[in-house]
Amino acid sequence: MNMKTRIVLLLMVCFSALSLNVDAQNKKDQKKNKEEVVFNVSMTCENCKKRIEKNIAFEKGVSDMKVDLPKKTVMVVFNPQKTNVGNLQKAFEKLGYTASVYNAEESALKE
Repeated sequence: MNMKTRIVLLLMVCFSALSLNVDAQNKKDQKKNKEEVVFNVSMTCENCKKRIEKNIAFEKGVSDMKVDLPKKTVMVVFNPQKTNVGNLQKAFEKLGYTASVYNAEESALKE
C-alpha cells in the first residue's frame, strides 16, 4: 500500500468513529427531551380511537402514543421543549373529547 492509500484509509476510519459517537450522543439527547403523560379521554368507539391516533400523533412535539380504547386512556410521549400537557389536552378538546391527566390512585378506587 502506498502512503496516499494509508492516509485515506486512516481518515475514513477516523470519520466513521466520529459519526458513530455523534449518533450515540444524538440518541442520548433525544431521550432526555421526552416526557410521558397518560390521559383519560372520553372516547367511546373504534372511530374515536382512529380519529385520536390520526390527529394527536401530528401535534407538534409528539413522538409516540398508545391509545387504549377499553381503558379509555391515551399515553403520549412528547418533547417538553416543543409542547406541554396543557397544549395536548387542548388538542383533545379541539377534536371534541374531554381529556384529563390519568391518576392511577383515583382509577384504582373506582374499580
